[in-house]
Amino acid sequence: MTKKILVTGATGFVGSKVLTNLMRKKIEIRAVAREGKKNFFDNKYNVELVPTKDLFKESIEWWTDKCKNIDTVIHIAWYTDPKNYLVSSKNAECLVGSLNLVKGAIKAGIRRFVGVGTCFEYDLEVGDLSINTPLKPSSPYAAAKVQLYKTLLEILSSQSIEFCWGRLFYLYGEGENKQRLVPYLHEQLSKGQFADLSSGEQIRDYLNVIEAGKAIAKLAMSNHEGAINICSGIPITVRQLAEQIADKYGRRDLLRFGARMDNLTDPKKILGIK
Repeated sequence: MTKKILVTGATGFVGSKVLTNLMRKKIEIRAVAREGKKNFFDNKYNVELVPTKDLFKESIEWWTDKCKNIDTVIHIAWYTDPKNYLVSSKNAECLVGSLNLVKGAIKAGIRRFVGVGTCFEYDLEVGDLSINTPLKPSSPYAAAKVQLYKTLLEILSSQSIEFCWGRLFYLYGEGENKQRLVPYLHEQLSKGQFADLSSGEQIRDYLNVIEAGKAIAKLAMSNHEGAINICSGIPITVRQLAEQIADKYGRRDLLRFGARMDNLTDPKKILGIK
Protein backbone atom coordinates (compact mmCIF):
# COMPACT_ATOMS: atom_id res chain seq x y z
CA MET A 1 0.00 0.00 0.00
CA THR A 2 1.28 3.43 -0.94
CA LYS A 3 1.76 5.49 2.19
CA LYS A 4 -0.90 8.19 2.21
CA ILE A 5 -2.13 10.53 4.93
CA LEU A 6 -5.71 11.75 5.33
CA VAL A 7 -6.05 15.21 6.91
CA THR A 8 -9.20 16.87 8.21
CA GLY A 9 -9.25 20.62 8.75
CA ALA A 10 -6.51 21.07 6.15
CA THR A 11 -7.66 24.58 5.16
CA GLY A 12 -7.80 25.88 8.72
CA PHE A 13 -5.50 27.90 10.96
CA VAL A 14 -3.56 24.85 12.14
CA GLY A 15 -4.32 22.37 9.37
CA SER A 16 -2.92 24.52 6.58
CA LYS A 17 0.46 24.59 8.35
CA VAL A 18 0.39 20.82 8.80
CA LEU A 19 -0.43 20.42 5.12
CA THR A 20 2.52 22.61 4.11
CA ASN A 21 4.93 20.51 6.16
CA LEU A 22 3.64 17.22 4.77
CA MET A 23 3.92 18.52 1.21
CA ARG A 24 7.57 19.40 1.80
CA LYS A 25 8.16 15.75 2.62
CA LYS A 26 6.41 14.80 -0.65
CA ILE A 27 3.82 12.77 1.23
CA GLU A 28 0.65 11.82 -0.61
CA ILE A 29 -2.26 13.62 1.04
CA ARG A 30 -6.02 13.15 0.95
CA ALA A 31 -7.63 16.29 2.39
CA VAL A 32 -11.24 16.34 3.56
CA ALA A 33 -12.56 19.89 3.30
CA ARG A 34 -15.83 21.78 2.99
CA GLU A 35 -17.30 22.20 -0.47
CA GLY A 36 -16.09 25.40 -2.09
CA LYS A 37 -12.49 25.00 -0.93
CA LYS A 38 -11.22 23.70 -4.28
CA ASN A 39 -9.27 26.89 -5.04
CA PHE A 40 -7.29 26.38 -1.85
CA PHE A 41 -5.89 23.15 -3.26
CA ASP A 42 -5.46 24.10 -6.92
CA ASN A 43 -1.73 24.64 -6.60
CA LYS A 44 -1.05 22.06 -3.91
CA TYR A 45 1.25 19.27 -5.02
CA ASN A 46 0.16 15.70 -4.28
CA VAL A 47 -3.11 16.66 -2.56
CA GLU A 48 -6.31 14.75 -3.33
CA LEU A 49 -9.36 16.79 -2.31
CA VAL A 50 -12.45 15.12 -0.81
CA PRO A 51 -15.28 17.68 -0.57
CA THR A 52 -18.03 17.49 2.04
CA LYS A 53 -20.90 19.73 3.14
CA ASP A 54 -20.14 18.91 6.79
CA LEU A 55 -17.59 16.26 7.71
CA PHE A 56 -19.11 15.90 11.18
CA LYS A 57 -22.38 14.67 9.65
CA GLU A 58 -20.82 12.02 7.43
CA SER A 59 -21.58 8.36 8.13
CA ILE A 60 -19.25 5.57 9.17
CA GLU A 61 -19.65 4.05 5.71
CA TRP A 62 -18.67 7.37 4.06
CA TRP A 63 -15.50 7.51 6.16
CA THR A 64 -14.70 3.86 5.45
CA ASP A 65 -14.68 4.69 1.76
CA LYS A 66 -12.64 7.89 2.17
CA CYS A 67 -10.04 6.13 4.35
CA LYS A 68 -9.31 3.37 1.83
CA ASN A 69 -5.57 3.01 1.19
CA ILE A 70 -4.83 5.49 3.99
CA ASP A 71 -1.93 4.73 6.32
CA THR A 72 -2.34 7.61 8.81
CA VAL A 73 -5.22 9.94 9.73
CA ILE A 74 -4.54 13.42 11.15
CA HIS A 75 -7.78 14.74 12.61
CA ILE A 76 -7.61 18.51 13.16
CA ALA A 77 -11.08 19.73 12.19
CA TRP A 78 -13.33 21.07 14.95
CA TYR A 79 -15.70 23.98 15.61
CA THR A 80 -13.48 26.91 16.67
CA ASP A 81 -15.42 30.19 16.41
CA PRO A 82 -13.77 32.41 19.08
CA LYS A 83 -17.15 33.87 20.05
CA ASN A 84 -18.57 30.67 21.49
CA TYR A 85 -16.49 27.56 20.75
CA LEU A 86 -15.92 26.85 24.44
CA VAL A 87 -19.64 26.54 25.20
CA SER A 88 -21.23 25.73 21.83
CA SER A 89 -23.50 22.71 21.39
CA LYS A 90 -21.56 22.08 18.18
CA ASN A 91 -18.89 20.43 20.34
CA ALA A 92 -21.24 17.47 20.78
CA GLU A 93 -21.67 17.27 16.98
CA CYS A 94 -17.90 17.34 16.55
CA LEU A 95 -17.51 14.51 19.05
CA VAL A 96 -20.10 12.26 17.36
CA GLY A 97 -18.75 13.06 13.89
CA SER A 98 -15.18 12.36 15.00
CA LEU A 99 -16.20 8.96 16.35
CA ASN A 100 -17.80 8.14 12.99
CA LEU A 101 -14.50 9.05 11.34
CA VAL A 102 -12.56 6.77 13.67
CA LYS A 103 -14.94 3.84 13.21
CA GLY A 104 -14.74 4.23 9.45
CA ALA A 105 -10.96 4.51 9.57
CA ILE A 106 -10.73 1.30 11.59
CA LYS A 107 -12.88 -0.52 9.04
CA ALA A 108 -10.64 0.78 6.26
CA GLY A 109 -7.56 -0.65 7.99
CA ILE A 110 -5.53 2.44 8.89
CA ARG A 111 -2.26 1.94 10.77
CA ARG A 112 -2.00 5.20 12.74
CA PHE A 113 -4.31 7.96 14.06
CA VAL A 114 -3.19 11.41 15.22
CA GLY A 115 -5.76 13.51 17.07
CA VAL A 116 -5.52 17.14 18.15
CA GLY A 117 -6.61 18.16 21.63
CA THR A 118 -6.23 21.19 23.87
CA CYS A 119 -4.48 22.30 27.04
CA PHE A 120 -7.98 23.04 28.38
CA GLU A 121 -8.41 19.31 28.96
CA TYR A 122 -6.19 19.61 32.04
CA ASP A 123 -6.93 20.78 35.56
CA LEU A 124 -5.91 24.37 34.83
CA GLU A 125 -5.56 25.25 38.50
CA VAL A 126 -2.31 23.25 38.48
CA GLY A 127 -0.62 25.91 36.32
CA ASP A 128 2.38 23.89 35.10
CA LEU A 129 0.75 21.31 32.85
CA SER A 130 2.45 18.05 31.88
CA ILE A 131 0.90 14.98 30.28
CA ASN A 132 0.66 13.56 33.81
CA THR A 133 -1.51 16.45 35.03
CA PRO A 134 -5.04 15.24 35.87
CA LEU A 135 -7.69 15.92 33.26
CA LYS A 136 -10.45 18.22 34.50
CA PRO A 137 -12.31 19.90 31.65
CA SER A 138 -14.34 22.98 32.62
CA SER A 139 -16.13 23.68 29.33
CA PRO A 140 -18.17 21.70 26.78
CA TYR A 141 -15.29 22.14 24.31
CA ALA A 142 -12.69 20.65 26.64
CA ALA A 143 -15.09 17.94 27.85
CA ALA A 144 -15.74 16.81 24.27
CA LYS A 145 -12.01 16.65 23.58
CA VAL A 146 -11.40 14.61 26.74
CA GLN A 147 -14.21 12.22 25.84
CA LEU A 148 -12.80 11.74 22.35
CA TYR A 149 -9.27 11.18 23.70
CA LYS A 150 -10.39 8.58 26.24
CA THR A 151 -12.58 6.75 23.76
CA LEU A 152 -9.86 6.62 21.11
CA LEU A 153 -7.30 5.49 23.64
CA GLU A 154 -9.50 2.49 24.38
CA ILE A 155 -10.80 1.49 20.95
CA LEU A 156 -7.64 2.11 18.93
CA SER A 157 -5.44 0.17 21.32
CA SER A 158 -7.89 -2.74 21.15
CA GLN A 159 -7.42 -2.70 17.36
CA SER A 160 -3.61 -2.42 17.60
CA ILE A 161 -3.73 0.95 15.80
CA GLU A 162 -1.08 3.49 16.79
CA PHE A 163 -2.61 6.52 18.51
CA CYS A 164 -1.10 9.90 19.31
CA TRP A 165 -2.90 12.92 20.81
CA GLY A 166 -1.29 16.36 20.60
CA ARG A 167 -2.58 18.96 23.06
CA LEU A 168 -2.27 22.49 21.69
CA PHE A 169 -1.59 25.48 23.92
CA TYR A 170 -1.94 29.15 22.92
CA LEU A 171 -1.25 29.52 19.20
CA TYR A 172 -0.82 32.69 17.19
CA GLY A 173 0.31 33.60 13.69
CA GLU A 174 -0.67 33.57 10.04
CA GLY A 175 -4.34 32.87 9.38
CA GLU A 176 -5.45 33.55 12.96
CA ASN A 177 -9.04 34.70 13.50
CA LYS A 178 -9.13 38.50 13.75
CA GLN A 179 -11.18 38.32 16.94
CA ARG A 180 -8.29 36.82 18.87
CA LEU A 181 -5.78 38.78 20.95
CA VAL A 182 -2.72 39.01 18.70
CA PRO A 183 -4.59 40.07 15.52
CA TYR A 184 -6.62 42.54 17.59
CA LEU A 185 -3.44 44.15 18.90
CA HIS A 186 -1.90 44.40 15.44
CA GLU A 187 -5.05 45.90 13.97
CA GLN A 188 -5.47 48.52 16.68
CA LEU A 189 -1.82 49.52 16.91
CA SER A 190 -1.31 49.66 13.14
CA LYS A 191 -4.16 52.18 12.98
CA GLY A 192 -2.82 54.19 15.90
CA GLN A 193 -5.85 53.26 17.98
CA PHE A 194 -6.06 52.26 21.64
CA ALA A 195 -6.07 48.56 22.54
CA ASP A 196 -8.23 47.86 25.59
CA LEU A 197 -6.89 45.00 27.69
CA SER A 198 -7.30 43.36 31.07
CA SER A 199 -4.55 43.67 33.69
CA GLY A 200 -2.38 41.41 31.51
CA GLU A 201 -0.91 39.61 34.50
CA GLN A 202 -2.03 36.16 33.32
CA ILE A 203 0.86 33.84 32.44
CA ARG A 204 0.42 31.88 29.22
CA ASP A 205 2.30 29.55 26.86
CA TYR A 206 2.31 30.99 23.33
CA LEU A 207 3.56 29.14 20.26
CA ASN A 208 3.66 30.23 16.63
CA VAL A 209 1.20 28.15 14.62
CA ILE A 210 3.96 27.37 12.09
CA GLU A 211 5.83 25.49 14.82
CA ALA A 212 2.64 23.68 15.81
CA GLY A 213 2.16 22.61 12.20
CA LYS A 214 5.68 21.22 12.09
CA ALA A 215 5.13 19.35 15.35
CA ILE A 216 1.88 17.70 14.22
CA ALA A 217 3.36 16.68 10.86
CA LYS A 218 6.37 15.24 12.67
CA LEU A 219 4.11 13.27 15.02
CA ALA A 220 2.27 11.82 12.05
CA MET A 221 5.55 10.54 10.62
CA SER A 222 6.84 9.22 13.94
CA ASN A 223 5.95 6.18 16.04
CA HIS A 224 5.18 8.22 19.18
CA GLU A 225 2.06 7.06 20.98
CA GLY A 226 -0.09 8.62 23.70
CA ALA A 227 -0.60 12.24 24.70
CA ILE A 228 1.96 14.96 24.08
CA ASN A 229 1.97 18.72 24.72
CA ILE A 230 2.48 20.96 21.70
CA CYS A 231 3.75 24.09 23.40
CA SER A 232 6.71 26.43 23.76
CA GLY A 233 7.32 25.71 27.44
CA ILE A 234 8.13 29.41 27.84
CA PRO A 235 6.06 31.47 30.32
CA ILE A 236 5.04 34.97 29.25
CA THR A 237 2.44 37.32 30.66
CA VAL A 238 -0.24 38.75 28.42
CA ARG A 239 1.20 42.17 29.29
CA GLN A 240 4.67 41.17 28.08
CA LEU A 241 3.22 39.76 24.86
CA ALA A 242 1.23 42.93 24.22
CA GLU A 243 4.27 45.11 24.90
CA GLN A 244 6.41 43.07 22.50
CA ILE A 245 3.85 43.64 19.76
CA ALA A 246 3.46 47.33 20.65
CA ASP A 247 7.23 47.80 20.44
CA LYS A 248 7.07 46.86 16.76
CA TYR A 249 5.00 49.98 16.24
CA GLY A 250 6.73 52.07 18.91
CA ARG A 251 3.34 52.57 20.58
CA ARG A 252 3.22 51.15 24.08
CA ASP A 253 1.24 54.27 24.93
CA LEU A 254 -1.76 52.79 23.09
CA LEU A 255 -1.99 49.78 25.42
CA ARG A 256 -4.72 50.38 28.01
CA PHE A 257 -4.21 47.70 30.65
CA GLY A 258 -7.12 47.43 33.06
CA ALA A 259 -9.59 48.87 30.55
CA ARG A 260 -11.28 45.49 30.58
CA MET A 261 -12.19 43.53 33.69
CA ASP A 262 -10.15 40.44 34.46
CA ASN A 263 -12.13 37.23 34.18
CA LEU A 264 -12.27 36.02 37.79
CA THR A 265 -12.45 32.39 36.65
CA ASP A 266 -9.48 32.77 34.29
CA PRO A 267 -6.49 30.71 35.52
CA LYS A 268 -3.47 32.77 36.55
CA LYS A 269 -1.03 30.43 34.82
CA ILE A 270 -1.25 28.00 31.90
CA LEU A 271 2.18 26.70 30.99
CA GLY A 272 3.00 23.58 29.03
CA ILE A 273 5.68 21.19 30.19
CA LYS A 274 7.23 19.30 27.28
